[in-house]
Amino acid sequence: MSSADIQQLFFQKIKESMPSHLSFVDDVASLLEISNDSIYRRIRGEKPISLDEVRKLCSHYKVSMDQFLNLQSDAFIFKGQLNDNTENSFENYLDQVTFNFSLFNSFANKHLTILMKDIPPFVHFQVPELALFKFYFWMKSILHYGSFKGVRFDMDDGRLHNYLGRSDQIIELYHNLPTTEIWNIESVNSSIRQINFYHESGLIKNNATTRLLYDKLDDLVNHIEHQAETGLKFGIGKSPAPGAASYRLFVNELILGDNTYMVEMNGAKMVFLNHSVLYFVATSDERFTKSISENLQNLEKKSTMVSTIGEKERVVFFNNVRKKIQHMKHTL
Repeated sequence: MSSADIQQLFFQKIKESMPSHLSFVDDVASLLEISNDSIYRRIRGEKPISLDEVRKLCSHYKVSMDQFLNLQSDAFIFKGQLNDNTENSFENYLDQVTFNFSLFNSFANKHLTILMKDIPPFVHFQVPELALFKFYFWMKSILHYGSFKGVRFDMDDGRLHNYLGRSDQIIELYHNLPTTEIWNIESVNSSIRQINFYHESGLIKNNATTRLLYDKLDDLVNHIEHQAETGLKFGIGKSPAPGAASYRLFVNELILGDNTYMVEMNGAKMVFLNHSVLYFVATSDERFTKSISENLQNLEKKSTMVSTIGEKERVVFFNNVRKKIQHMKHTL
């Protein structure tokens, strides 16, 4: 493969990583501070790109040159967000989730696959009471907001309500994205444990509030079962709209997932791996995403599909999930 061929593939990879509504040439020209004509000549391989230009492009678009130079290494480039240890960190997290879902939805052909250890954070946003509790949990125990030190969970806390508009926006974007999820019976455990921990620690003000949270978690599970039955995504308490995004649900009784997310966008793939409870790192490395894609496909083959078909298996699975929730509720 010639240098010009490698350069063309390099620019094609950058283009695939960008939202379709952005001008590829304008964006690259602005980054490199050169004319559009100069960019076109580089894209066609007529003018070599400099090492400094390669550095800027790889850094900005998070692209590795290894695959284009046929360098075989065990290194993969990931990008992501870390807790900045300020009291804006949760708002920054919501900004990043909103940006990612907006990016995914900008592509004509898109699909999200999740290998779940826990119910995804944003799925709780469909139920305001659960969203408020999750906001409190994340800011108090994960992001360590000083303003929540020694503060009990209060459903009427205005600081928590300030984020409901943002969470509504995120769940709407999520509902527009065709999705496949691979569940295990343990996937609901983290939410149950969080509610129980705060109850036993005296950080939930009374039994009635704890019961309400368990009831709302039960409502969320019922809604997910309804989505699986229809094979479509829609808001809780609503019916599927015309053209609703597809929803495929698999149950794997042997494998407990690790919260791996894979997004396909017009043929390009990106993988997100969970870290620090709330955050993710992402890569579009071709070797890595290909391996994860093959692993997820194999897991689907070894799992039971319970969306649209497999009614008996679906009913049994969700009944067992509800039993876990009801057991904890009855211990109050």
